[in-house]
Amino acid sequence: MQAKDMCEVTKINEDVVLSVKKQLPELAMAAQIFKALADETRLKIAYALTIEEELCVCDVGEIIGSSTATASHHLRFLRDISLAKSQRKGKQVYYSLADHHVNALVKLAYEHAIEEGEKNGESS
Repeated sequence: MQAKDMCEVTKINEDVVLSVKKQLPELAMAAQIFKALADETRLKIAYALTIEEELCVCDVGEIIGSSTATASHHLRFLRDISLAKSQRKGKQVYYSLADHHVNALVKLAYEHAIEEGEKNGESS
């Protein structure tokens, strides 16, 4: 860590620290969401589900360039942490994002990445 990234002196504002600590919620579930979406394949699946509201496992496999089993594994993981939901229709299983919050989160993460890339002179 570089010195420019740290305070030169330690001076804690105890009122602010106490106030923030009192308001800080339990964030373990939120951390699990970010952990799940930190995997590029799962994020790609989630983003695909912002484009097409519902996709069958076979289509997801084609989209991410993997087997149906691998797609199913990732989709099950997203479902198990409540980022996606599934529905059987005949012999196929279709997935969609759990709700508008997940949709917004995925889109915002992408928009932020694009804006940061543009600021740093990178192209998408």
